[in-house]
Amino acid sequence: MNPLKDKRFAEKNNPSDTPEAAIYDALRSRAKNEEIPCAVAFEAVKDLNVTPADVGKTMDLANLRLVKCQLGLFGYTPEKKIVSARMPENPDLSEAIRAALAEQRLPCASAWDIADRFGIRKMVVSAACEALGIKIKPCQLGAF
Repeated sequence: MNPLKDKRFAEKNNPSDTPEAAIYDALRSRAKNEEIPCAVAFEAVKDLNVTPADVGKTMDLANLRLVKCQLGLFGYTPEKKIVSARMPENPDLSEAIRAALAEQRLPCASAWDIADRFGIRKMVVSAACEALGIKIKPCQLGAF
């Protein structure tokens, strides 16, 4: 038995919370095997003009599993994560990461912003964080 299939993501929320119908319907139509890739979740954010937190909470309430993190941190099979440590070639990238830390962690949204600013893939930022010993947290969708 796969323990992930039995996980109840809704338990992270208030028992009286209910999913917003429009977000729920959009996510259900995009889900495959009760899973939604991070990129697809963010398509819903854009299409519905809602926040990532709204989509993440609705995913929890619908018990949909988030997979294929765009930072490579989780949701890949058979490995859990696909990102590996790699020191940045550009010292400005290391400095930008350190400058964006909140409580000694890099928020996911900041990692995305840094990737945009430097014109690099998101996984390059997460690989640099791995090499620098910096955890990325919190997730914009509330997964971690």
